[in-house]
Amino acid sequence: MKAEASSESVSRETLDRLELYQALLSKWNTRINLVAPSTIEDSWNRHFRDSLQIFLEAGEEPAHWCDLGSGAGFPGMVAAIAAHGAGWTTKFTLIESDQRKCTFLRTVSRETGVPVTILPERIEAAAPQDADLVSARALAPLPRLLPWIRRHISGNGRAILPKGRTYQQELDEVRDNYAFSLEIRPSEVDSGSVILKLESIRDV
Repeated sequence: MKAEASSESVSRETLDRLELYQALLSKWNTRINLVAPSTIEDSWNRHFRDSLQIFLEAGEEPAHWCDLGSGAGFPGMVAAIAAHGAGWTTKFTLIESDQRKCTFLRTVSRETGVPVTILPERIEAAAPQDADLVSARALAPLPRLLPWIRRHISGNGRAILPKGRTYQQELDEVRDNYAFSLEIRPSEVDSGSVILKLESIRDV
């Protein structure tokens, strides 16, 4: 399916890169399990547009963006492509333990001409990244996710996390162990989902 510009304000050049990425995803997904096959037909909305809205929520340009459990590159690789098109100089680090997915990510980086650093390691074993923005999509519930974020985020960093309908339950489960400032934004892709923006994350 050809990517179409929607509410996301990205350049034609960026959309061209994303279309190339989309074609690579469709091709590779027949060989390795990058995303659920049922989502390929609508991959623009399900994966690319969903990731673009996370990029747009970043607002201020970070120096270092770290994406945890990048998988097929959502949202990290999409954000890197959008940032490149916007003229950002942000360093992007994608942490993914599956070697086959890392090979795919390197291919997307090479074919689109957008440089990223790919760490083929487990999140809890990778060296702390001290990133001022951390993202993670469909990776883990907040009780498991927040310790990983704390490992890789800088002291004044922020996290942008798309979450589904159970987000309030997840927030309730971490309130006794963590304190943070929180902004909740509705998803433009799924009416039942939200984007959590966390800052000043600390242990209680």
